[in-house]
Amino acid sequence: MTIKTTTPSSNGIKVLLIYTGGTIGMLENPITKGLEVCDFAYVAEHVQEISQLPFGIDTLTFEPPCDSSDAGTDLWVQIAEMVTKYYDAYDGFVVLHGTDTMAYTASGLSFMFENLGKPIILTGSQVPIGKLRTDGKENLLTALEVAASKDNEGRAAVNEVCILFNNNLIRGNRATKVSADQFNAFQSPNYHNLAEIGIEIDFNQHSMLPHPTGPLTTHTKLDTNVLLLKLFPGLSPEVIDACFNAPGLRGIVLETFGSGNAPSNERFMKVVREAVARDIVIVNVTQCPQGKVQMERYETGRTLLSAGVLSGYDMTAEAAVAKLMYLLGLLEDSEQVKYYMGVNLRGEFSPC
Repeated sequence: MTIKTTTPSSNGIKVLLIYTGGTIGMLENPITKGLEVCDFAYVAEHVQEISQLPFGIDTLTFEPPCDSSDAGTDLWVQIAEMVTKYYDAYDGFVVLHGTDTMAYTASGLSFMFENLGKPIILTGSQVPIGKLRTDGKENLLTALEVAASKDNEGRAAVNEVCILFNNNLIRGNRATKVSADQFNAFQSPNYHNLAEIGIEIDFNQHSMLPHPTGPLTTHTKLDTNVLLLKLFPGLSPEVIDACFNAPGLRGIVLETFGSGNAPSNERFMKVVREAVARDIVIVNVTQCPQGKVQMERYETGRTLLSAGVLSGYDMTAEAAVAKLMYLLGLLEDSEQVKYYMGVNLRGEFSPC
């Protein structure tokens, strides 16, 4: 991958734009009518306004670009390595990414960077950049402006991994995709946006993570032996057995009902207790878009708590999965993993 200068800097600020693929750079195949990923040159051709920005923009394109459905943890690691490699040379970073897995990538990156002092802004579009009504142009230009912004002390206005979409600046590990066909595709159900974006960009500084005091540390070792299981009425005990006994399994994110409730029948609870006894870390998050897990509230929740299931508080499922992968890759001792699942590391859940 070679860095190319798209826009020279006139004010000393430089942003690195990392293009991984996604709808924003897709073109309709004239035969199949399906959308296929193109290179960044196609995107740049349709966003001539980039040249009017006062700060410098360099671009780095993944070859080949990938659809977001193929954007797994290997891509997280590649992005993290690129940011780390060029961290000192740029004031901020923008990652063009497909929308389907953007919240997972944003959550993963948020944990992988410790003491992050610069913005990493993920964005993309619902409509390809070549279409007349694309949302990609505004998303991209605004993301670049956010990545280049400074506060009154000359520091980065944002020092987090974020998603910028439809004028919403969202903490990366608080975001979830809520619509497949609306421009307002991402929301932060349990935390307010980090900026009010209109004619001006007004950053909510009191909502940001504190600026770091130590050097950047990047953690790229992830353990993907993690399961995300959504409970539903009629879920077969045999299926649960098979899932909980998968070879190599180390962590489970359990999407439960309401405030953290699950079936209280003995067969289900026996499987849960046996998994906990095998040092499998089980984290309880709610299926509800808003609200948090409160396992003490109902008897069914207290049963899970007594079995050793951890509260995921108001974390999104994406954040809980990413955090488990990060901690399991970082720590060998499952007791330490359990402890740090309850520590608010990157603003991923609200204090009790």
